[in-house]
Amino acid sequence: MSCRRPNMAERVLVKGRGRKKISRVRVAVRLRPFMDKQDERGEGPCVRGLDSQNLEIVNWRNATETLKYHFDVFHGEQTTQKEVFLSSVKPILPYITRGQNASVFAYGPTGAGKTHTMLGNSTQPGVIPRAVGEVFNLVNAQDEDEAWDYSIGMSYLEIYNEKVLDLLSPSSQDLPIREDKDKNILIPGLTHTMISSFSDFERHFVPANLNRTTASTKLNQRSSRSHAVLLIKVVRTQRCLPRRQQTGKLYLVDLAGSEDNRRTGNQGIRLKESGAINLSLFTLSKVVDSLKSGASVRVPYRDSKLTRLLQDSLGGSAHSLMIVNIAPEYEYCFDTVGALNFAAKSKLIVNAPFTRETVAVLPVKRAREAQEAGQSGTEPEKKKQRDEKKTEQEAATLPSAHLHSLSEQSVMDRLLALEKRVMCCENQDGVSMMKHSAHKEIEALKQEHRDFERKALLLSQLVKEKPRFSQEPSFRSSTAPLQQKQANVTKGNTRQAMVQPLQDHSSQLQPVKALTVRKQSVCVKKKVATALPDKAELPDGKENMPSGWEAHLDQSVVEQARQKILQILNTGSLKELKSLQQIGDKKAKLILGWREVRGIFSKLEDLSQVEGMTEKRFSTFMKANLLSVMGK
Repeated sequence: MSCRRPNMAERVLVKGRGRKKISRVRVAVRLRPFMDKQDERGEGPCVRGLDSQNLEIVNWRNATETLKYHFDVFHGEQTTQKEVFLSSVKPILPYITRGQNASVFAYGPTGAGKTHTMLGNSTQPGVIPRAVGEVFNLVNAQDEDEAWDYSIGMSYLEIYNEKVLDLLSPSSQDLPIREDKDKNILIPGLTHTMISSFSDFERHFVPANLNRTTASTKLNQRSSRSHAVLLIKVVRTQRCLPRRQQTGKLYLVDLAGSEDNRRTGNQGIRLKESGAINLSLFTLSKVVDSLKSGASVRVPYRDSKLTRLLQDSLGGSAHSLMIVNIAPEYEYCFDTVGALNFAAKSKLIVNAPFTRETVAVLPVKRAREAQEAGQSGTEPEKKKQRDEKKTEQEAATLPSAHLHSLSEQSVMDRLLALEKRVMCCENQDGVSMMKHSAHKEIEALKQEHRDFERKALLLSQLVKEKPRFSQEPSFRSSTAPLQQKQANVTKGNTRQAMVQPLQDHSSQLQPVKALTVRKQSVCVKKKVATALPDKAELPDGKENMPSGWEAHLDQSVVEQARQKILQILNTGSLKELKSLQQIGDKKAKLILGWREVRGIFSKLEDLSQVEGMTEKRFSTFMKANLLSVMGK
């Protein structure tokens, strides 16, 4: 394995012979012995091992045929817990101490011995206690001369009814599953406890394991009702610079078994738990099928919390081992064939392990810039140009910048030149000479500053006197807006230049007069329109009608149209009322109800008392219907 040193947090791929190293999912099959009170019919086992890698099972569709399978390891009925660990689990543990991930999970039908394989008992410890003990042995066996410091932590969770629960903190609620920018799966809020020895691990693991959900079924007295995941994280940090840090994770997963509710007799809450377990295992099977196909298809990792957590183990970057537990009884034959078919597909999945390494980032760029600035003695040219341009822009935004911008530019140039000469001198004689020249330069700058102040004082006096002459005509003049604009001009010759074309081109005055008359006519119309409401009321409520469009109509025709509309409102049926403009089904029914309660309308303006008929709507109603009736 060859690794390159990164400048920041990144993944370091495991390489071999110039190519990226891949790791296939290893599959080990373990056959448990007959349980008590089993094989009473003398049928014998439905499955038997042929050698250390091959086995055969009776075809449940045809009892005269057998199905043969080939796996990495086959553990028979007499295989001990220690032999399972040494031959299958121990070879992948050293990767943890080198910044890579590993995963071990037990799969199989309910009652096949998965929890016994992973946990064991006090006399025959299982994979989890043996693997954790081996991790501590590997860390303690590291040579002190390697200059690496190791730290080990643990987390323990369960997936119960598609909820992620922290077993180290039973009071916690459902935890989310997230993925960072480096495609690492993490669980915010999950308890991570540092451990320093195996006894420290037992002190936290044993009470946490009691929090796991278990129950009794017809097939298993202590059936796991959830998937349990134990995470062991090993972090090693380099003692000297650049303090490289490598992180390895070990996932130890005890999956709940698939269940046939007809045989387990699940009801109520047990039935709900069984449905969640079977659904997550079905999603796991779909993930395996997608990975085995090798085509660019979507892998449904996100369809289940279980597959989301196992994303790194199946098709990810971990060294993975699947321990498939099967049972010898004929009543498990169908489930055993399904588990073996799943294992046969899983061993075709390929992972791509890599070393997770982070390195402290050093401020190399800033050190290089400081070194270059020290060697040259001056600022970089581009930076100086940017500063000068910024100074020019700030000066241009000032109110009086147009008066002495050129003088300020010359002052800035002289100051920059003086600064360069001071920075370039290296001996004491040069410093004394530069002090003398600097004194002269400063005196000259002071004199220029006094001249600027004197000019600014004169300018301010001129600005104060200018409004005194320009504001007098503005208060006394009552001429048109064109002459008001001339009053703002300060010089007399400019005022004459603006007035003279009007005297010479008298023919152009005619359009102006026409325009003025037109504006006056508009103003008169507005005065009449606004003065109408102040007059006395007209008969029959005509003061509410718009006068702009009605003024051009014959008043007798308008009066006839109003009487016809009033007649329809008083005697019309629902259909006739709906024939009026702006009257729909709802308004027509409201008018009929108003007539039944209050009688007929005495005048059209009474219509505004109907619910929903505002003054604006009434005005629109009158205009639309008058034009409609008169048009007929």
